[in-house]
Amino acid sequence: MTRNPEEPVRLNKFISNAGICSRRGADELITAGLITVNGKPVTRLGTMVSPRDDIRFNGNRIRNERKVYLLLNKPKDYITTVEDPHSKKTVMNLVRNACGERIYPVGRLDRDTTGLLLFTNDGELTKQLTHPSYNKKKIYYVALNKDLTKTDLNKLADGIHLEDGYIQPDAISYIEGGTKKEIGVEIHSGRNRIIRRMFGSLGYRIVKLDRVYYAGLTKKNLPRGKWRFLSQREIKMLKTNAYE
Repeated sequence: MTRNPEEPVRLNKFISNAGICSRRGADELITAGLITVNGKPVTRLGTMVSPRDDIRFNGNRIRNERKVYLLLNKPKDYITTVEDPHSKKTVMNLVRNACGERIYPVGRLDRDTTGLLLFTNDGELTKQLTHPSYNKKKIYYVALNKDLTKTDLNKLADGIHLEDGYIQPDAISYIEGGTKKEIGVEIHSGRNRIIRRMFGSLGYRIVKLDRVYYAGLTKKNLPRGKWRFLSQREIKMLKTNAYE
């Protein structure tokens, strides 16, 4: 049965559907008094609203937009930020004309890292993909400045201690058919610059870092610097963990 678009929904669901944040995050905004409905602050959880209501966050009206899911093959030298007055090379410039909805990158890739970056306005999915408890798999191609010794490969595989705690990749190996400078790393941690810090702790410098797999999505038929919308099958896969 198709739901009537005018049917009342919980306020936290309306906020989440608009891509502002997850439902739990919406509950926090509501209890903090940051949401108004028809000009009045609403702090009661479970409040029902309809699309006809004037619902605002920090004075800006929230609109229940269609959900957009877009995959970019990020080039080098672009930063993952929504706005940066000091840089014209942001990932938002690459997807600026993709759609009318306001979309956001899911997670981050640093300036020198290339590869898969997902964009969406789906707050619930963003939380699911970025929260550590969901363990979304990522695979990176790593090129080093020198050969990785077998001893150091085993050290990384067994796990190492960094300044912010212990880290162990899910899998690590030499790239089949490549040199010992080329490594494949499977990991689910979202900690800042974690791959670079892992190898840096053992005296290696990464000269190329490319995310080739992200939560079931690959770079197949997606050239560097280009983007595409996800298929309905891929969207369903992300939401149901069907790739796991």
